Amino acid sequence: MERACLLASTVCFFFGFAYTMYALGARMLRPSRGSVFMMGAGFVLLTEFLHLRGRAVGRCPLTNLFEVLIFLSWALVLLYFVVGGTYRLSLLGAFTAPLAFLLLSVAQLLPSASAPVLSRPSAGFWPELHAALALVAYGAFALAAVAGVMYVVQEKLLKKHRLNSFFHILPPIAELSVALQRVMLAGFTLLTIALLAGLLAGSPAFYKATMLVSGFVWAPYGVLLWLRWKRPFSPRRFAWLAVGAFVLALSTLGALNFLHISR
Repeated sequence: MERACLLASTVCFFFGFAYTMYALGARMLRPSRGSVFMMGAGFVLLTEFLHLRGRAVGRCPLTNLFEVLIFLSWALVLLYFVVGGTYRLSLLGAFTAPLAFLLLSVAQLLPSASAPVLSRPSAGFWPELHAALALVAYGAFALAAVAGVMYVVQEKLLKKHRLNSFFHILPPIAELSVALQRVMLAGFTLLTIALLAGLLAGSPAFYKATMLVSGFVWAPYGVLLWLRWKRPFSPRRFAWLAVGAFVLALSTLGALNFLHISR
């Protein structure tokens, strides 16, 4: 049942993205209900997978890189529904769906995807809260990267005066810039709370190492937000840096997986 939910969710995100691309090609300027439906179905199926896996392992399902990538995909789509509705970023799903599909596909190709599911004792409330909030923060950073790509695309269309159907369905560029900053700030706040939860865990050496990795992500985002507040560079550069910072954040997942394996 777990695998069926995961596979069906992956298919939903793929078709959600494909449906949106078809709607844009057909010059359907209204938000695609079919795409939103497929994203919603994929989210529900991912939620069920995490529920079943959590029952199987007896704790929050974050025991290997396979589960971490799936949880990250779930957090990304959850934040898409929250932010997309708040800022009327209807096309955000067309950019979010392929990222969720990519993360799920990579997760299912990992060796840990086929490893036996073993029940593990709970690490305790604070360590598990630290891990869960950190990954939700990563989801916010992923969404900020998606918004950054949308900003760069729209600015390029404006500069080249290519005001086509794709341009008209994009949200206003000023609104997109504000959304990018606020989503990044939300992720930074969540990661700060996650680090505080790690401190309250009375961390042994293992959790100190994971907090060090999280801090390696926390610091660049803090610097980015501070620099944006001081406005030393353009919104376009900030958008590109949001993408680069997320690539850096993704690279730390491998380090976290190594820590779990060597634990």
